[in-house]
Amino acid sequence: MADKRVALITGSARGIGRTIALTLAQPGVVIYLNDVVPPEAAAATLEEVAAKGAQVAYLKFDVAQTQQVEEAFDTLIKESGRLDILVNNAGITRDQLMVRMKEEDWDQVLAVNLKGAFNCLKAASRPMIKQRYGRIINISSVVGFMGNAGQANYVASKAGLAGLTRAAARELASRNITVNTVAPGFIETAMTESLPEKTRELMLAQIPLNRFGTPEEVAYAVAFLASEQAGYITGQVIHVNGGMLMV
Repeated sequence: MADKRVALITGSARGIGRTIALTLAQPGVVIYLNDVVPPEAAAATLEEVAAKGAQVAYLKFDVAQTQQVEEAFDTLIKESGRLDILVNNAGITRDQLMVRMKEEDWDQVLAVNLKGAFNCLKAASRPMIKQRYGRIINISSVVGFMGNAGQANYVASKAGLAGLTRAAARELASRNITVNTVAPGFIETAMTESLPEKTRELMLAQIPLNRFGTPEEVAYAVAFLASEQAGYITGQVIHVNGGMLMV
């Protein structure tokens, strides 16, 4: 493997994707951030990643748009010459009960969360096959494995990522490329902090460890799967949910 490691994290201007980028960032690593927001909206994250000693760049593209993905990956390879780590983190929600869910809400969520991951995985596999090395980590969700009312589109997309992971893992293993999934449970974010106390209590009652997870705990699982120590792990789902779902 080359001395320089190159990583792309989709949906990383903020939230869990930002934390993953910061966790992977260190001297000798090139971090490509991605999101659909303008570069200035990701400026704070770019500065934080650079402060950890990593080289950092920003690629603005929509993972659901195949041509945009292909052009962005072409740019990355021309600039860096390789891609070692892909984290498919980009995702959206359009929650509604099935009987009220609009077709466009179903299509948009599947397009970003599942097709978007496929687009990036496919684009990443080409340079990884050539260099005979790669780490691909897809970010799913606990609800993809236990269901959740009002999120049929989101649940289907996150469950689909597990199947995509297994298929890709089998296709790419002979080229020393591992493909795994991290499935977070309820994670402490600005959104969960603003929930009514009663709602938080109901959510916590489902978690044996009796607390929400942190973005850092999700990022640590991703960092392990991206490391040399995880070279014999592929096609797996790593659940980070405080015992909410035990499999």
